[in-house]
Amino acid sequence: MQIVCLSDTHNCNERITVPDGDLLIHSGDATSLGSRKEINAFLAWFSSMPHQYKIFVAGNHDWLYQEDNRLARLLTSNFNIEYLQDSSTVIEGLKIYGSPWQPQFFDWAFNLKRGREMAEKWEMIPADTDILVTHGPPHGILDKTPHGDFAGCEELRKKVEEIRPQLHIFGHIHHGYGTCEKFGTTFINAATCDEDYEPSNPPIVLNL
Repeated sequence: MQIVCLSDTHNCNERITVPDGDLLIHSGDATSLGSRKEINAFLAWFSSMPHQYKIFVAGNHDWLYQEDNRLARLLTSNFNIEYLQDSSTVIEGLKIYGSPWQPQFFDWAFNLKRGREMAEKWEMIPADTDILVTHGPPHGILDKTPHGDFAGCEELRKKVEEIRPQLHIFGHIHHGYGTCEKFGTTFINAATCDEDYEPSNPPIVLNL
C-alpha cells in the first residue's frame, strides 16, 4: 500500500501538490482558525484527491472539531473522509488509530497538561495498532523547535516505545519535518508548512 502523508497545511490547499497513492493521511492543522468555512474548504479539497482511502485527525488550529464535534464529524463524513479522534479504523488489514491531543500549547484546541492527563489519552491506543496518527510528536523525535527545545510529549514517547507501531505520523512542529526510524517504528513529521506558514515541504510518500 502506498501511503501519502501531510500535515499542517493551514489553508494552503490549492498550493500543495499531492502525489497519487492508496491511502492519504492528514495529521492536523488543516486550517488557521478552524472556522466552519475553513473546514468546508479543506474537506472539499481533501475529498477531491484520487486516493481510495482518506483519513483526517484534527490539530490545535482546527477548532470546530473541539467546539462543535458533532457538526465537524457530520461535515467530514459527508465528504467521505474518515475522521479519527481517539478511535481506530482498519484498512486492508492495517489497524490505524488517530488522536488530536497534545501537551499545553498556548490557548489552542485539544490541549492537555503534561503528565497524567496526556498519559490517560495515550492509554487508549490499542496495543495492536499498525499506524498511529497524532497531531503532536513524541518527545525527542522530530520535535525540535527553531529555539532548540524538544516540544513533543513524554507520555506519548513512552506509549510508542511500548506498542511499537509500524508507522507513527504527526506534524505540529513545523521545524521537525522529516522521517526517522527508532525501535522498529518509522516516524514521519509530515508538516507541509514551514515556520513562515509557507507550504514548502512536500507530502511524504512511503510503501507499507
